[in-house]
Amino acid sequence: MSVLEKITSEELIALEDKYGAHNYHPLPVVLSRGEGVYVWDVEGKKYYDFLSAYSAVNQGHCHPKIVGAMVQQAQTLTLTSRAFYNDQLGPYEQFVTQYFGFDKMLPMNTGAEAVETALKLCRKWAYEVKGVAEHQAQIIVCEGNFHGRTTTIISFSNDENARRNFGPYTDGFIKIEYDNLEALEQALQSSPNVAGFLVEPIQGEAGVYVPSEGYLAKAKALCEQYNVLFIADEVQTGIARTGKLLAVHHENVQPDVLILGKAISGGVYPVSAVLANNSIMNVIKPGQHGSTFGGNPIAAAVAVAALEVVEEERLAQNAERLGIIFREKIGAYIQNSNIATLVRGKGLLNAIVINDVEESSTAWDICMALRDNGLLAKPTHGNIIRFAPPLVMTEPQLLECVGIITRTLQQFER
Repeated sequence: MSVLEKITSEELIALEDKYGAHNYHPLPVVLSRGEGVYVWDVEGKKYYDFLSAYSAVNQGHCHPKIVGAMVQQAQTLTLTSRAFYNDQLGPYEQFVTQYFGFDKMLPMNTGAEAVETALKLCRKWAYEVKGVAEHQAQIIVCEGNFHGRTTTIISFSNDENARRNFGPYTDGFIKIEYDNLEALEQALQSSPNVAGFLVEPIQGEAGVYVPSEGYLAKAKALCEQYNVLFIADEVQTGIARTGKLLAVHHENVQPDVLILGKAISGGVYPVSAVLANNSIMNVIKPGQHGSTFGGNPIAAAVAVAALEVVEEERLAQNAERLGIIFREKIGAYIQNSNIATLVRGKGLLNAIVINDVEESSTAWDICMALRDNGLLAKPTHGNIIRFAPPLVMTEPQLLECVGIITRTLQQFER
């Protein structure tokens, strides 16, 4: 195809349908450019991005400082593998551990890889430090969780669409109800082999479920009481998204193991990390875990720049302030709405519950109308629409978006 020949959205969608695996169901919009809170499709129409690549683009699309760090490093040294040292990884490890308050960091690439790393780390700690008999370690997880789609992770998922026909599944997990301290304590008491509690501080994919106030702090205290690792999956909720640097900081919790991904790179490069103190991380020895690309020079340079942007531009504070405004404005609309029943969230991670069953197409239809009106969002769990714009958004932009959302909901009022 000639470079001068313009290809349409419909043609690009058809190409993906024909040549790509059908493992996603995207909203039918084909994006070709992004800047800050905006994206443009191939026909040139401009949209507000209210998904932020599932909270990977917290710093905004194509942030010049982050892109600049990536380009500069890409022109110097891209990959050495971990067979050799490189001049970017050590400074990055020092920066990120001091930034989040841990002794050590293990670098990986994707969120699911980081979760798998944390699970392996927890099990190894159980055998070598806690004294659990080999192959007997158990990890408590929550119903409704979303930690990725690897074979191990789907083994403890409730999403049958993600699980069905991918077995046999991995053992060693105890599922309990989310936001239920009594269930957690019962699980902790059930066996001396419990090694860890893996939890999302807010369940994003499940519909932005915010736990009861005090849940995280009390769960951490229970884990300490039973000598169990508190493992926080902050891949979606971390890096200022909820109005604090980490969502667990709303309750002054310091996890034993912290899982990060997505926005740790500002969405420009796959970067993830697992952080823990020496008493936990030192169980990993050479050859026992790793990744060719984990800790590569580009990833290190990009992550430092991305985290500097969070501090320099006060993105957590902005998310906290704008989130309150968003929930107040949408909540006021919902008081007289028949189509929307609830708004919930923290910071700029929010969701609206649509007054219909999960199997209905109403939320999808609303998202299609939002697209037509210049705002991109996506349903989760059928009747819930998640709203997560880049954290560089201004108050006037947010208010304009609230207007788009409420006008669109009005189109569906019964």
